[in-house]
Amino acid sequence: MPDPIDLKAPLPPGSTIGIIGGGQLGRMSALAAARLGLRSHIFCQQQDNPGAQVADVATVAAFDDLDALGRFADAVDVVTFEFENIPHQSVQHLAERVCVRPNWESLHTCQHRIVEKDFLNAIGVATAPYRRIDGPRALAKAADELGCPSVLKTCMLGYDGKGQVLLRNGQDAEAAWSKMGGGEGVLEGFVAFEREISVIIARGSDGAIATFDPVENIHTHHILDRTIAPAPINKNQAKEAQSIAHHIAEKMNFVGLLAVEMFVTEDGRLLVNELAPRPHNSGHWTIDACITSQFEQFVRAVCGLPLGSPMRHSDAEMRNLLGDDVNGWLETLKDPAAKLHLYGKAEARPGRKMGHVTWIKRRG
Repeated sequence: MPDPIDLKAPLPPGSTIGIIGGGQLGRMSALAAARLGLRSHIFCQQQDNPGAQVADVATVAAFDDLDALGRFADAVDVVTFEFENIPHQSVQHLAERVCVRPNWESLHTCQHRIVEKDFLNAIGVATAPYRRIDGPRALAKAADELGCPSVLKTCMLGYDGKGQVLLRNGQDAEAAWSKMGGGEGVLEGFVAFEREISVIIARGSDGAIATFDPVENIHTHHILDRTIAPAPINKNQAKEAQSIAHHIAEKMNFVGLLAVEMFVTEDGRLLVNELAPRPHNSGHWTIDACITSQFEQFVRAVCGLPLGSPMRHSDAEMRNLLGDDVNGWLETLKDPAAKLHLYGKAEARPGRKMGHVTWIKRRG
């Protein structure tokens, strides 16, 4: 296989960034790119995706359509992605024709929970205890080793609680395996945690690093409900969380934007839960409360541009608008402290992310 193609110089205004995936993260990335004078070409699998609504061009094709991927590669100057549920082989194929950031190896690491946790442990980053699961018998054995309650998760394609089953005792193994959907899974031991936090870090092609403040994430039914910026943790924990994110990005030779989700345990330790190699729901607050948003930082890193300041000029609270929550848009607009962001989705289904609101609190 030929060596991956890389950019030789920062992309100038008028260049085109190719974004695989047409959801709200692609939409907000394309809007950020436009502010920097860049064009966006969305590659998605359905018509009228949120990202395609604001992009200059959209290709609608299957993520494994090699002919369409080839045409896409020829039409853009750099390729990135806005979510992980795409075949890493397709991204590897693109990397033979155009610069891809982050690289396909980073995608492969982050989209498979066992590969991800093995990588983290290998570089000295602590996680919850875990076991690879390939069937009900292995699940019962792992539950005996790790104890219950524990959580069974699919290794691939799980997000917002999908493909996750709480295991209350080892005798539930058959039913839990069936509910997860079979395939390949991971059992994670129970973690007594005080709160969940995340750190978003950008790393440029020159190794420059810019790290946003750690935030607290509050979930409802496994879906992010609220993000509080900054997280109510002490300075040493905040510094350690940012240091962990820095270490991971360096060891992955990562170029782009990386979100690192962590547990703060009851005894004050930090355990990494998941990685996301792209903009993240817990970073939406940065649009309104930081000098440089996570989306602009993402575009800057991917295009070889100097990273912006991640400094937080305001405290903030972000809340997702799920399903029918979006119907309150008019009342939100009447709130002088609220910033409303809608994603252009036509149908408000239960649990579907239709938009978000950020409330700003000026510091000092």
